[in-house]
Parts: sequence; structure tokens; C-alpha cells
Amino acid sequence: MAMNTTRRAFLGGIAASALAPQVAFARRTGSYDAIVRGGMVFDGLGNAPVEADVGIAGGRIAAIGKLAGRRAALEVDARGKAVAPGFVNMLSWSNESMIEDGRSQGDIRQGVTLEVMGEGSSMGPLNAEMKARAVREQGDIHYPVTWTSLPEYLGFLEHTGVSCNVASFIGAGTLRAHEVGYDDVRASPAQLRAMQDLVRAEMRGGALGIGSSLIYAPDNFANTDELIALTQAAAEFGGGYISHMRSEGGRYLEAIDELLEIGRRAKARVQMYHMKPGGKANWHKADAGIAKLNAARKSGIDVSANVYTYTAGATGLDAAMPLWVQQGGRDAWIARLKDPAIRARVLAEMRAPAVGWESLYQAAGTPDNVLLIGFNNPALKQLTGKTLAEVSAMRGTSPEDTIIDLVIEDGSRVDTAYFLMSEENLKKNLKWGWTMLGSDSASMAPEGTFLLKSTHPRAYGNFARFLGKYVRDEKVMPLAEGIRRLTSLPIQQMGLKERGRLAVNYAADVVVFDPAAITDHATFAKPHQYATGVSEVLVGGKAVLRGGEHTGATPGRFVRGPGWRG
Repeated sequence: MAMNTTRRAFLGGIAASALAPQVAFARRTGSYDAIVRGGMVFDGLGNAPVEADVGIAGGRIAAIGKLAGRRAALEVDARGKAVAPGFVNMLSWSNESMIEDGRSQGDIRQGVTLEVMGEGSSMGPLNAEMKARAVREQGDIHYPVTWTSLPEYLGFLEHTGVSCNVASFIGAGTLRAHEVGYDDVRASPAQLRAMQDLVRAEMRGGALGIGSSLIYAPDNFANTDELIALTQAAAEFGGGYISHMRSEGGRYLEAIDELLEIGRRAKARVQMYHMKPGGKANWHKADAGIAKLNAARKSGIDVSANVYTYTAGATGLDAAMPLWVQQGGRDAWIARLKDPAIRARVLAEMRAPAVGWESLYQAAGTPDNVLLIGFNNPALKQLTGKTLAEVSAMRGTSPEDTIIDLVIEDGSRVDTAYFLMSEENLKKNLKWGWTMLGSDSASMAPEGTFLLKSTHPRAYGNFARFLGKYVRDEKVMPLAEGIRRLTSLPIQQMGLKERGRLAVNYAADVVVFDPAAITDHATFAKPHQYATGVSEVLVGGKAVLRGGEHTGATPGRFVRGPGWRG
């Protein structure tokens, strides 16, 4: 829950010897790079705000208090608005979107200043075969893969120019593909040691820990012991484990048990991605899930969660098929689906109760609750925004046959939204004191390549919807606590330092917004719409958003994890 600090500490005393040189110089001379004036300043720890000015120098917070008479090259008028630390997107899929457009407009305009990636798959470590596969499987966004390690990729983003800061977990599926491949086999002791060595190298380079996505291949082929071994290697460097659990439906509570077992045995922080029991038959499990998490925290397991603020999830049609048919990767999966005998077996398993795998198609309950939002094949893009029921009727084929046909024709998993969750449970999970926010989407813009596909509205509205609908309108929690969930809590749970708070010597990632006006506008019918209500965003003290408009600045940096050996 929110930590208590005194008003005096919040306003910023710190030993001069501990100050960054540019911060010390600014405090001594009264000359700052930027001053954010007169706003209601939230520290990020959950404390009540104070009216104050925020002085910035050398990319850090230099002073918080009354700075009348002090001067700055950049003056920001924040009177009547909230001033907060920059927000953290704990589940970003901006891996490729930031290569296409480093401005990260959809998230910047909501106040996000740190994109955290790595759910199951990550942009490194890669071997030669994985690089070739990555290029071969690209969709609308095309780019050369010039890096090998995850830190090299994050450094590439920094070098080419991004507006948000970037960080990443190491994908457990990526590690498995690197050493074991894409089939449902156990890692040999030698392969497991090789994966652990890769983890150690990536952690030294600045990765955050291990991220898994256990309802998908090849992540699902790892057993609990393998995941513990990988997490133990990350924990040697202060890294944690974050997971799309093995089940968010029928075995939701058992999946929480596995998450907690990994935390207990690896002695690492653990986090649940997009906390939710999916499918109406599982909605009653929310309270029992929270009870498990509370008991685990009392026992000493540092467990947390993140959510997005919608009752539909988005993934692909792969989540409607058994995992065995997906072994070997995309090309092998599609080749199998073209075999009549295999197709017949897949259809039978899609229609029967799922055993040993998670069917989001079944959890949605009806093909009317399955929305098709992204195709690679130009001939199929006309189907974007239609439900599976509509496309099935158009084609005169069963929903299950339609799913298989679309995957084959598109040569991809087909981006899909599944309506699965309960609004009541979403509010319960938001209220839990260790829940933070992740969009589970890319940060995009309503222009260019991004308009070739639809998307989930969370890509443009997740954080504004949280602060507007749930914090302001429905009063799920006070504003100060809502800001804590977006700032200091995720930073703490990643083991990062000197970020996520407005405090002297901390990174000058700052957002200015109107709590009475912040609003999401994206819908499933029209998702490519920016949120409004955020007027100013500074990243490392540089103005990225002024008066609600992007400046074009790209001061984002690779935020290195706790194991970084610089």
C-alpha cells in the first residue's frame, strides 16, 4: 500500500555530496534546464499532493518547492493540473512499432515515459536461424535485424531515436527457441545450462529478468523446473519473473500456484501479466485468486500483478487451437493445418472441451465474442473489424473451419480480440494494492503503416481510461494511489533505482495532466483515436509533449535492469 513520507522530505532535502553534479550546480546557482510551475505535485508514493514548482537539471529532478526568481530555459505552466512522475507501461508490445515510429504517440499522449517489453518473446538473444525467421515472419512493418542480444536491440532503439524510455524482460520462449527449438520436448541439462548462461549475459547487459507466456508455444513446452532454473539465473542479478500464466481460465488458481512456486523456489520477485480469470465459468475465481496472492505476500513472496482496463483481451487465433499442432513455429503449424487428417483432428479438439491447453475461443463462449482486428494478407484486410460469426456466415463455413482457413490464408496467427472478462472482477483486481497497469499492446499513431490494421483500443486508451473512468469517475481508488500504481510501484517491482518518483536526484520523467479532463476515446469500432487530457510530457527533462502535441523529440533511453555491469 502507499508509503508515508513527510511533506518536508517530499519537498526535497538530500545530502549535497550525493547530488548529481548538474543538480548540485542548478541548486547552487538557481539556473535550471526546466521548471514546471505551480502544479499539484504528486510524489508517486501515494501521498497527498502539494502545490509546488519542480526544477530540472541534467535530466534529473533538482528541486521541488517554491522556485520564484529561479530561471530556466523551458518554463511549463502547470497551474490547475496534476504533476506526476512519468507513467510505466508494464506490458508493452512496442518492439516493432517503435522501429517504425519512435515517437510512441499513443502512449506518450497518455503520459507513458517507460515501455517495458518481453512477455514470452523478446528481441534477443537471437541466433542466425532466429534472425532469419524474424525477417521472414514480419508483417506490415519491415526492418533488418542487425542485433543479436536484447541489450543490443534496446541500444538500437536508443540510437535510432525513441520518445519513451525502453526496457525489457528476456522472453522464456525466446531462450527456449535459441537452445531447444520449437517442439514439445524437455530441455537437456546441457541446453538448460546454456539458457542460464544466456540469461546471465543478458542480465549483465541490462535486462530485467524472465518473462513467460505459458498458453502459447513454445513457452508452454517448458515445465516449472525449467522456468525456476531460468529465474534463478536472473535472480543472481536482482532480476524477477513475470508471466502470462499457464491458465487464465479453468486452471486459474493452479496457475497462480505455479507462479508462486517459481517465486518461492527461485527467491525472486514474481508478477502476473493481465490479472484476470477469463470466461464466465471462471469469473467466480477472482476472490480466491486474490486471497492466494495475499497469503503469498504474507509468507514473504514478493508477488504483484498488472492489468489492462478492458473486458476483452487481444491475441491471435493461435489461442483457439491445440498447442501440439503449433510445434515447430509458424510455417510448420500452417503446413500441418493443410493436411486433411491433421485438420480433422484439430477441428475435433477445437470443438471438444480443451484438455491440457487453454482455448480462448471456448472461453469467449460464442463466435460473436471473437473480433478479427489484424491481417497481413491484403486480400483479407476487408475482414478487419468483423466478428468471427460474421465472417463464418459470409463464407458459409463453421467458426472452427473459418479459424483454420484464415490462419492458412493470412500466413499468420491473425490478430484477434476475445471478450472474456467481468467488469466487476476488473475493478476488484484494480483495487488489489499490488496491481499496476500494462496495455498489452503497441504504441501507435493513427497514420501510415499503423492504419493497415485495426487494434485493441487499449493501444490508445489504457492509462487514460484508468485515470478517467476508474479513478475519477468510479472512484476505485484515490488519484494519489492511482498515480502510485503507474509510477513507483512498477519501478519498485522491477528493482530499478532513482525513477518513478518526483524526488530530488531522480530521473526527470514528468507528466502534466488534468485529472478532471483525462479521457480515452478509442473504441473497438474506431480504435485509432488518441486519448486527451495530458498536456505536457518530459522525458529525461526534455519536452516530448507540449500543449498536448508531440514535439518530435526522441530523448528516450535504454533503462538498464538491476544486473547491469556498465
